Amino acid sequence: MSIANFDQLLEAYANLAVKVGVNIQPGQRLFIRAPIEAAELVRKITECAYKAGSPLVSVLYNDDQLTLKRFQHAPADSFNTFPEWEADAMIACAKRGDAFLKVSAADPDLLKDQNQDDVSTSVRSAQHHMAEYMQYPMSDAIPWLVISMPVPEWAKKVFPGVTESEAVDKLWTAMFKACRADQPDPVAAWKSHIADLKVRSDYLNEKKYDKLHYKGGGTDLTLGLPEGHIWKSGQSVSKSGITFVANLPTEEVFTLGDRNRADGIVKSSKPLSYSGTVIDNFSVRFEKGKVVEVTAEQGLQTLQKLVDTDEGSSRLGEIALVPHHSPISDSGILYFNTLFDENAASHLALGRAYRFNLEGGKEMSDKAFINAGGNDSLVHVDFMIGNGTLNIDGITKEGKTEAVMRNGEWAF
Repeated sequence: MSIANFDQLLEAYANLAVKVGVNIQPGQRLFIRAPIEAAELVRKITECAYKAGSPLVSVLYNDDQLTLKRFQHAPADSFNTFPEWEADAMIACAKRGDAFLKVSAADPDLLKDQNQDDVSTSVRSAQHHMAEYMQYPMSDAIPWLVISMPVPEWAKKVFPGVTESEAVDKLWTAMFKACRADQPDPVAAWKSHIADLKVRSDYLNEKKYDKLHYKGGGTDLTLGLPEGHIWKSGQSVSKSGITFVANLPTEEVFTLGDRNRADGIVKSSKPLSYSGTVIDNFSVRFEKGKVVEVTAEQGLQTLQKLVDTDEGSSRLGEIALVPHHSPISDSGILYFNTLFDENAASHLALGRAYRFNLEGGKEMSDKAFINAGGNDSLVHVDFMIGNGTLNIDGITKEGKTEAVMRNGEWAF
């Protein structure tokens, strides 16, 4: 590592994850999932968590190469199996009110040459077994956080023209900047940033638009918003009253769409890395809320299998607005990682909606949530549509049209 003050920056990053991200409270346990390459970062986070008063930090590591070997050599009929103990452990920890932190970092092309039917079967099995656990973060019942870090294969894809070590250094530097870990007081910088995002979400909540119209860059889409929808910014509050920031970085304000009111076509503005495959230059067409056609220059089979996961995966669960000139977008870096790329562009998510984006949603039954316009699914997959030509209008119940974004930037 040739970054001069790397240890200091890594310490600041870990401190942000603990104090701003999951916001560990004295007596609260922390459950970490991370790639094996993240051991040094995980040790820093663990130290910060114990200093914050956590009595126990548990870590579950994963390894891209072990995942690859499974698809290369495991029996053909074995991909619907899943380690049930993993789901059981996470459910038990969630019920206790533990905080959860995931380090999301992988080779975007890991499984591109593997049998996509096997990959889809494996993903669907994992989603099925993890469905009960996912109810906790999707309703903000617990503090949770997703962060990232470079792994060599991924860094080389982001920066292909340099050596592996140089690529890793460049990706670390970009991440530290995007997450404000390089600021003189990173925690204070985040508090200021969260306050700025809240101004945007408060404005949209006051407007109570009935629908949004997107136009530009190949997109022409009208999205209905359900009665009682709530725009949220970066900070959330858990069931026990703990404030936390679920994504580092975050530049978005977001809500849920009406699962039955999406009409038109939307064009991707950035590649989507999903299940070890890159999906690029794709479009999705909706009628009455449901996907009726998908196209893609790369990864079409994977995209179609995503849409076909279940009934809800062919509908939208999230609507997120991000200005085109966000810090991540201005960096000019294509990360091939949704955590970063979604914060460079306005985006939508196929699949499950967040319960906290609807008034009373966290207390609703599944049927009541769907009847109110919310969407349910085993999946929640964000894809980027924002660019410098995208215009978004808010339309009131009375039919009045107001500018929300012009040429990708806030219009208010």
